[in-house]
Amino acid sequence: MKSYLLISFFFIITLSFSQSEREIINKIDQINSQGLVHYNHNDITKAFNKFNEAIKLSDSIKDNYGHAVATYNLGRIYNYMHEYDDAKLCYNKMLVYSLKIDDNFLIANSYLSLAQLYEEINQDEDVIPYLEKALEYGQKSNVRDQDNHDKQNSILFDIKMEMSSVYMQRNNLDLALINLLRAENNLNKLPFDAYTYAKFNYAYGRYFNRKNFFNKANDKFELAITFLKDQQIKDLNSNLLISEIYRDLSLSNSKLDNTEMAYNFLIKHNFYREQFINEEKVKQENIAKSKFYLADYKQIAERANKEKIAQEQITQKIKKINIAIIVTIFVLAISLLMLYRNYLSKRKLSQVLEAQNKQLEYAKDQAEKSSQLKSKFISNVTHELRTPLYGVVGLTSLLLKRNDLSERDSKYLKSLKYSGDYLMNLINDILQIGKIESQKIELKNVTINIRELIDNITDSFEYKLQETNNRIKVDIDKSIPKYIKCDNVRLSQVLINLIGNSIKFTENEVTTVTVKALKIDQDKVSLHFSVKDNGPGIPKEMHESIFENFLQLDENNNVNYKGTGLGLPITKNLIELFGSQIELESEVGKGSTFGFQVSFEVDNDYSNKLNETKTVPLNGNYKILVAEDNKINQIVTRNILEKGNFQCDIAKNGLEAVNALKLKDYDLILMDINMPILNGNEATKEIRKTNSLIPIIALTAADIEEVKKEYQAIGYNDIITKPFDNSRFYQTILSNIQKSKNKIDEKSPLVKVS
Repeated sequence: MKSYLLISFFFIITLSFSQSEREIINKIDQINSQGLVHYNHNDITKAFNKFNEAIKLSDSIKDNYGHAVATYNLGRIYNYMHEYDDAKLCYNKMLVYSLKIDDNFLIANSYLSLAQLYEEINQDEDVIPYLEKALEYGQKSNVRDQDNHDKQNSILFDIKMEMSSVYMQRNNLDLALINLLRAENNLNKLPFDAYTYAKFNYAYGRYFNRKNFFNKANDKFELAITFLKDQQIKDLNSNLLISEIYRDLSLSNSKLDNTEMAYNFLIKHNFYREQFINEEKVKQENIAKSKFYLADYKQIAERANKEKIAQEQITQKIKKINIAIIVTIFVLAISLLMLYRNYLSKRKLSQVLEAQNKQLEYAKDQAEKSSQLKSKFISNVTHELRTPLYGVVGLTSLLLKRNDLSERDSKYLKSLKYSGDYLMNLINDILQIGKIESQKIELKNVTINIRELIDNITDSFEYKLQETNNRIKVDIDKSIPKYIKCDNVRLSQVLINLIGNSIKFTENEVTTVTVKALKIDQDKVSLHFSVKDNGPGIPKEMHESIFENFLQLDENNNVNYKGTGLGLPITKNLIELFGSQIELESEVGKGSTFGFQVSFEVDNDYSNKLNETKTVPLNGNYKILVAEDNKINQIVTRNILEKGNFQCDIAKNGLEAVNALKLKDYDLILMDINMPILNGNEATKEIRKTNSLIPIIALTAADIEEVKKEYQAIGYNDIITKPFDNSRFYQTILSNIQKSKNKIDEKSPLVKVS
């Protein structure tokens, strides 16, 4: 019961405080409104007092909105009285408070006021950046109702009119017209106001005058006068505006040789000019009176401020003495308390540490299990995706080689093959991210022909190049050795990502792939790769972030950004595996160049090894047993083998493969791993019990990194991952057959001796 009463008491106290604060905020708004009324009636002294009162109240409850509004109006008063330094100080304070509350309308007003101030006092300050900032925040103003909608259109109209005026003064008439037209769009959304419409048409007339279109200028000037006269506006601003309109009407008619009209308009200009001067005199008298008051106010405020500072210094000294005494007592009390707590904590420390260690061990086990499940899931999913993709890409490639295809069918098949290749690259990217995160990637050294590698890569983009009307230009240094050793899979992935990225963001352009030799020794070569395009370019502030996972450029740039956002992060990590760093040069509208530098070993003996491999005849005498449960993959693999002049039999599972080998001799077995009844690993172990010489190659859609650690222990001679490159497929088969026959030849003399 007591706790309930206590909670109720605190709730009532909190509610009363919030109600009190709302009352103060309402009062601040009322005071600001009263000050604005005084200002509009030229009662500067009363307005000044009201706005200062609003500032004090706002500070008492930290009401940043009330402070910003009052400070803005004080700036207008100072500007009215030609106290420009004080006006600038107020506008800057208003900007600070507006930014604190993220009020876009007030922020836009702050920047616009500063721009108008700098323009009025003719400082060297460039006002255009201030106006652009004002426009940026004015467009972001929150529109919740019609009143806010009108406020937003009003501020945007004022900003664009000011920009038009500045550009007209700088004789940049094109930009002046653009901003006038943009201002007209906002004007049409506002309630009708004669002075605003007159001001807009006068500005339009000035533009036509500058362009020497005097008749059009006169039409706009006369329309502006009509607005002013119809509403019978007779304040200081309207008299100044109508005086200036008649002056420009007189000048434009003079240019048209309408002497009499020019003279009549000049008389009217002088009439309204005299009215303005008379009103300006009254204004100046009012300013002079107000300045005396403001001077007294500043002196009083300065004295009060000095007294406040002196009082604060005395208070601070007393506080320091009190704090020192309190701190000393507190430290002594804490020291005694800490001694006692240390005594108690030492007894519990071992128990706490033991419990925490158990928790950490449990958390570690859970994290490891989670990581294993994640890796297994990714591996299983990618295997299930690669298996049908092997069929899709393989069958499509076979169909594309037919000569009886219509142009439409050929186009559809190329689209299908491109989609299959795209999905395969996506799967590889997902796998690559997992391996990079778990730090499982190890670079392999395989001998390649760098020119053939790049030709194969660029050929794979044939469909995408036709779709985007792009071209690829390849420039490879002729001095680069023919054969080098590198991880061809990783290097290909880097180049595919960079070239694909370039083509994706350009149309009707050329992508240039350049390979330069930086340094060539007998056993090593240092190469620099670069991929250059003439696309939209990348903003400098994005040069670092585009290499983060899943990040893409802003879609508001009207560019068709497709992809997962993994290509460039993977490329960066793979290049770092090569011991290098990715380079980026790019500007918006000027294209991009990605580059990197890597050193490779030179394989000077590879030509001889290649000749030895080529001595293996491709005459159709080699019999291959394919163990594969997927019917589509059976068709694809059989067709590829037959095109390579191999004989081929199919076993639907591992058990059929074991039995087929008992009935017939084969030169090589292509063994799928995941099969029903008897999987590939079990079938291979069974075959190795009776036959250790026949080459068995694991033909799998599983990730090769997952399989390669165990394949030799199981009994495989090699691994081929689906989908594969046909030429490397044949080369791997022939190489393993040749090795097997060499082993048989080595053993055969021993058999004869026995």
